[in-house]
Amino acid sequence: MSPSDVGRRVSLRRRLPNGLYSDVVGYLQAWVAGELTVRRRDGTLATIAEADLVAGKVVPPPPERRRPSRPPE
Repeated sequence: MSPSDVGRRVSLRRRLPNGLYSDVVGYLQAWVAGELTVRRRDGTLATIAEADLVAGKVVPPPPERRRPSRPPE
């Protein structure tokens, strides 16, 4: 991954201060001055320090959601 991936959907794993890991999936909005900003599906932004980044990759767009079919009348 690199700053050229801004605008693409990514999956990131970060190390938390307590030593555990957390995953973030969404669209990479910015990669500036050692910080990555990711917009999650619910619209919230997650900011991740590059130093806390353990792994990351570009992933395909989510599958289209299917609406449940209506029962026959």
